[in-house]
Amino acid sequence: MAYRCKAGPFTATPPQSQRVHSRPMQNTPKHILNTVFGYPEFRGQQQAIIEAALEGRDSLVLMPTGGGKSLCYQIPAMLKEGTGLVVSPLIALMQDQVAALSELGIEAGFLNSSQSSEEQQQVIARLRQGSLQLLYVAPERLATGHTRALLRDVPLSLIAIDEAHCVSQWGHDFRPEYMSLGELGSLFPGVPRMAVTATATGRTRDEIVDRLELNSPEIFIASFDRPNIYYAVHAKTDPRSQLLKFVNAHRGEAGIVYCLSRKKTESTAEWLCQQGLKALPYHAGLDSDVRYENQRRFILEDGLIIVATIAFGMGIDKPDVRFVAHLDLPKSMESYYQETGRAGRDGEPADAWMVYGLQDVVRLRQMLDESEANDEYKRYEGYKLDTLLGWCEGTGCRRRPLLEYFGDALAEDCGNCDGCLLPAKTWDGTEAAQKLLSAVYRTGQRFGAAHLVDVLLGKMTDKIRQNGHDKLSVFGIGQDLAAATWRSVARQLIAAGHLRADAERFGALVLTQSSRGVLRGETPLQFREDPKAPAKTARRAAKTRVVADEDLALWEALRACRQSLAEEHNVPAYVIFHDRTLHELLAVRPQSEAEMLSVSGIGQTKLERYGFDFLCVLRDNVSQGA
Repeated sequence: MAYRCKAGPFTATPPQSQRVHSRPMQNTPKHILNTVFGYPEFRGQQQAIIEAALEGRDSLVLMPTGGGKSLCYQIPAMLKEGTGLVVSPLIALMQDQVAALSELGIEAGFLNSSQSSEEQQQVIARLRQGSLQLLYVAPERLATGHTRALLRDVPLSLIAIDEAHCVSQWGHDFRPEYMSLGELGSLFPGVPRMAVTATATGRTRDEIVDRLELNSPEIFIASFDRPNIYYAVHAKTDPRSQLLKFVNAHRGEAGIVYCLSRKKTESTAEWLCQQGLKALPYHAGLDSDVRYENQRRFILEDGLIIVATIAFGMGIDKPDVRFVAHLDLPKSMESYYQETGRAGRDGEPADAWMVYGLQDVVRLRQMLDESEANDEYKRYEGYKLDTLLGWCEGTGCRRRPLLEYFGDALAEDCGNCDGCLLPAKTWDGTEAAQKLLSAVYRTGQRFGAAHLVDVLLGKMTDKIRQNGHDKLSVFGIGQDLAAATWRSVARQLIAAGHLRADAERFGALVLTQSSRGVLRGETPLQFREDPKAPAKTARRAAKTRVVADEDLALWEALRACRQSLAEEHNVPAYVIFHDRTLHELLAVRPQSEAEMLSVSGIGQTKLERYGFDFLCVLRDNVSQGA
């Protein structure tokens, strides 16, 4: 049961179950934004994108995760006659969006394989009756003749293609089923199409427009900056201990931990549970029922950690994810941006944390070399991996080069990353680089970093004896530096392109064309100094919303009210109100419906559904003199 008022009668409208009319009384985007979604103003280019759709023009929309992309096609669909068709790649994403829209009183539905035949027929009936404002379908279903015939019989207001980068063979998440979506223009002439994505390079943008056959589209590119996310990267030393220290600072908060292998996701999730944390695995190899249940729990429960492969990267629309951690190196800057973009969608502070080592590089190169892709694709993917490596080993602001990769720019350093707040010290690494490169050459370019470090340190291992490497001139010449420093030198030489990890030879380090300049002393090198301890979390004290001690009781009461309503309505808590809205309720403490409507995220529909309960909580707080 939802929280009920204990402080006596006062004027408040009880919850209602009335739906928003199929077409709003005031046909303006601003009115819908205010009354239905509860936001006072549009952000960025939202209004211009909506107007383009209302005027029947195609568009390509690039907007960061959490930037309000969904509103750009939801509002036009509510204003135009007909049904807005949304192509979405994942069942979970459809379900989340439809649930959230239904709570707002918006007539929405989806068609996918999770439904029974009876449930599908109910949605089709609503579609034919003209009562659906938004219909979500997967690209596979849209490719069928039956679905296309069904849609040709009903008026469509627009077609939105979500996660449009999936159409690009050069993107990080290509999906062949997206290729048929280029036919939509000829199948539904006159219906405006909107391609929407949170990440795309210039090359990928061009391919989206080409493959979807968009008609002279307007291009809307918002800033890729997510200023609420704190970026930090560390060298792998003891990854589990490093992870535990990081997640302990986030106990009770939702987060995602990405791993490269399925086996590692399961073992890491089990280990986190042993440390007293709530964690579940997620990867494509799990039984579909298990995957669904784990994802459902992550969406609905507070403070749950999902340990996942990239299979969990798309379709997660949980706004209160407070951290994303990478225990292994992602495949590219696009992958990293997309995955870290799952954090802090509500605009509240969030952390993107990563540890990586040389073995990650070897593994990713091996996976790339063993793939069945053509040589051109492999070269391009190798370039993207190299770019990510260079970013990891950078010594300055992390946000600026990340944004520059996507053609965006910051006028100054961000002040919210480890590069800004805990800048790395640098040292002249020219001589050390020459020693390591010489060791690579003298040992025949056949050995990995671990063996080379042993050679430089003068360790008498069996492997060194067997290969006669104790007789080499480079044996023991690196005893002035620690093993961890030599591993860092190897990483940074790879990142700078002076060394290459040969995946075909199990990660053997080999020289590159640019190695010659370093060995000859023509290329001086500055290396970053790895910190001896993990980065501090002083940033969080300054940036995270901290509830004052005297407000904790009311804050917990508001959270309890939200959770109770979420259970009553069978939706995630954030569908009721985002954390940002709760913080504003805590600050404003409205005592009337009119005052409630002044809070961002509370429109007329949510006021009618939930306002009574929250006003009761706030009224109790006043009556108790808190």
